[in-house]
Amino acid sequence: MEQPFWIRKTLGEMTREEWESLCDGCGKCCLLKLEDWDTAEISYTSIACRGLDLNSCACKFYSRRKQEVHDCIVLTPELVENFTWLPQTCAYRLVAEGKNLEDWHPLVSGDPESVHQAGISVRGRTTSEEVAGDELEEFIVDWPK
Repeated sequence: MEQPFWIRKTLGEMTREEWESLCDGCGKCCLLKLEDWDTAEISYTSIACRGLDLNSCACKFYSRRKQEVHDCIVLTPELVENFTWLPQTCAYRLVAEGKNLEDWHPLVSGDPESVHQAGISVRGRTTSEEVAGDELEEFIVDWPK
């Protein structure tokens, strides 16, 4: 039996469709993060980008996300390894590190809800940045890691 594409291909060898399908829909990359200037440590908050649909954990305007959210970071195969802030559960990070996908990943389970059922996604744990205010430090959480 042939191995799945995420095992037999590098991120750079994947088609656009394969690349896009790696996203498990957890929404963790859309959480606002704070960086400690002295240590470069990244802290996640429970505040989601205004573009994240808090129920589906998908971007409300994915195809035009850079126009809507100017500081949105678009992942590319060339840049994934530089994004050390990606959560350890992120499929892009796992594949870049030569690891396999988790059992709850929709490509493995065959069910797009499995990421939510496994408690991996941000569903039910976030507030939109539109209502959060300016005190991001009050929203620091450790569950996304």
